[in-house]
Amino acid sequence: MPEDDRLATVLRTVHAGNGFEEALEQILQIVRLGLVAEGERLPAERELAERLGISRVTLREVLKVLAEQGVVASRRGRYGGTFVLPQPAAEGNGAGPDEVRLPAGAPELADTLVFREVLEAGAAEVCATRGLSAAEAARLREALDATREAALQDYRRQDTLLHLTLVELAGSPSLTARYAAVRAKLNELLNHIPLLVRNLEHAQQQHAALVAAVLEGDSEGARAIAREHCAGTASLLRGFLT
Repeated sequence: MPEDDRLATVLRTVHAGNGFEEALEQILQIVRLGLVAEGERLPAERELAERLGISRVTLREVLKVLAEQGVVASRRGRYGGTFVLPQPAAEGNGAGPDEVRLPAGAPELADTLVFREVLEAGAAEVCATRGLSAAEAARLREALDATREAALQDYRRQDTLLHLTLVELAGSPSLTARYAAVRAKLNELLNHIPLLVRNLEHAQQQHAALVAAVLEGDSEGARAIAREHCAGTASLLRGFLT
């Protein structure tokens, strides 16, 4: 199969809301499927950006992250470009020592991601529909502010508390209990991928938009933003862990 046809099995236009995360996922898929072999060059930046439907600035941010993770390397000059690096060899059924992989006994990835999205999107819609009291709104704003002020090493904890606060404010103890369980599984997975500053900045924009939609009583907007936010996290996890 010609290279362009092979890449067409993975490369597709990303959704506008999660361009960085989805582009990262797709390029990781290209590498892990062997569609571009070790030592071979990825398509030129212009072509990749056009096929993914993102700016070259965003694409360069993606390639920078992949270079930092030892997946690709950029070379300058007449024969330059972005080349796929040799990946750590697998030992038995396990991954190499430096390769990100699913933790032993990890939950089924797809099940966790779908369940998380359903619970969070539903909770956001319920909160926006019924409206929050002044005290509840203040609590949600405080949780959002805590994520903004968090040090990098504390970010995921504050992120968890923000999402848990939103779910609790939906007013269903049963929903909260189920969300807490799935969030624990999600955090186990998140702990096995790197913290990416570009992704955290994007997540913060989505957090702010989500809180604003809830406080404004925009139930459809709140649900849509929650789903988009969950989809971005899902793209990163699929990219790194599958």
